[in-house]
Amino acid sequence: MHGESASELYPRLAAQNPVYIAKQLANFASGERRSTAMQPMAADLTPQERAALGLYFSRQKSEPHPGADPRLAAQGEKLYAERCTACHGPRGHGTENLPRLAGQVSSYLAAQLRSFGARERTNDNAVMQGIAMQLGEQDIRALAEYLSGLD
Repeated sequence: MHGESASELYPRLAAQNPVYIAKQLANFASGERRSTAMQPMAADLTPQERAALGLYFSRQKSEPHPGADPRLAAQGEKLYAERCTACHGPRGHGTENLPRLAGQVSSYLAAQLRSFGARERTNDNAVMQGIAMQLGEQDIRALAEYLSGLD
């Protein structure tokens, strides 16, 4: 109800950028972003309803969930500074066009990085695919560990 994921398979929507949420809902509805779970839910939403959902979730509080491995998070912090800060910002808060990564579910982040790297997720910019393709599994886990602990 407040944007907290009920499962590590799904993203946290609390504090996410409202325009980004509306865009993703539109992409699910059109099939540009594939999901058998989300497509039917998003298909009947009007643009106004997508915008309203984005605004609602953007106003919810998102608590960080620090990971269990500080060494891995430190590796992720270094990688994030090198490869991600320019687009997602120094604290992972994103923009209207790029998602907030701070406080996101670690396993969800890792799954999305893998999806971008495999070119399975194609609805967002190609820069993300290029970066993700260069990441090894250790890098992916480190980034996810670091980002999940950000506020």
